[in-house]
Formats: sequence, C-alpha cells, structure tokens
Amino acid sequence: MNIQARDTAAPIPAQPRTTPTPPRIELRTVTFAHPDAVRLNDRVQLEYAERYGDDGDLTPLDPTMFEPPRGLYLIAYDDNGTALATGGWRGMDRNEENYQDGDAELKRMYVTPEARGLGLARRILAALEADAKAAGRTRMVLETGTKQPEAIALYTSSGYTPAEEKFGYYRFDNLSRCYAKLL
Repeated sequence: MNIQARDTAAPIPAQPRTTPTPPRIELRTVTFAHPDAVRLNDRVQLEYAERYGDDGDLTPLDPTMFEPPRGLYLIAYDDNGTALATGGWRGMDRNEENYQDGDAELKRMYVTPEARGLGLARRILAALEADAKAAGRTRMVLETGTKQPEAIALYTSSGYTPAEEKFGYYRFDNLSRCYAKLL
C-alpha cells in the first residue's frame, strides 16, 4: 500500500518583519574626569579584573592626556541621557615605551553590556580616528589582550594590524596584543 501525503494546509501569510528602532545616540566630548567617564571606567576596570583575574588596567592615565588638541574623550548617550559607551585617544610620541612620533593611542574603549550590538564601538572608533587625524596624528595604536576577543575582532575588522613592535605599559606581558593603523 503506497500512500502519499499531500500538503493540504493553507499557506501561512508572511508576517511583516519588525526591527526594533535603535535608540538615538549622541556622542559628547567630555573630560576623562567627568562623572560618567569615571563610572564607565570603573565598569570596564571590573570587566578587565574579571577577565584577567587581576586589578584591571594599571596604565597610568591623567585626565589632561585626553584634552584637545592632544587627545579627545567621548561618551555615547541615549535619548534618556544614559551613558552607554566610551573611548578616547591621547597623543603619544617616541619614548621608552616604544611609541612613535605622531601616535594617537586609543584608551578605555568600552560599551556597557546592555548596549552591545548597537554599533557604538565602531561609531566611537571612527570619530576618534577622524579627530586624531585632524589633530595631525599619523598612526592610531592600541593595546588589548587575548581575553578580549570582541575587541580584537573589532580592531582587525576596522583595518588594524599587529604592531611590528609592542608598546605601552603592558608591552612585556604575554597576554598583551598591540595593534596599529595608519591614519
């Protein structure tokens, strides 16, 4: 006995796809000492400590390092005034930590967990690169670590390549990865 099943169900009409409207984001220039910058820095330090099992990033930073024209610090805010992401650059020149003349170093790139996936890191990165270039910097550099694969993926997909020579505070650390991009 050969019985063939026939599809007798009526076709289901296609439902229109709804995409959530992304929040309107405003990038604001602030100081590294701004209360929101301090709060977000505390959050990223906790994340570093969890990932690496240590006290976080111990690179000495002074708020004046991020003041124009030798630097810039940005925070991304949503419509409600909630600080969601941060990042900055500071001008560096040839020194004993292997920086080169004309370097702009990315620091404290961070997106809060609730805002990840909205493209904020790319948006901040592009704004920082444009500002550093306008300030006469010729190369953007950054140091990240092997336990931050999301950061490595962001930077390599944005044109960063491993630096020829490691630089910065963690240049001798085996977990450290240094990247660079000509501006």
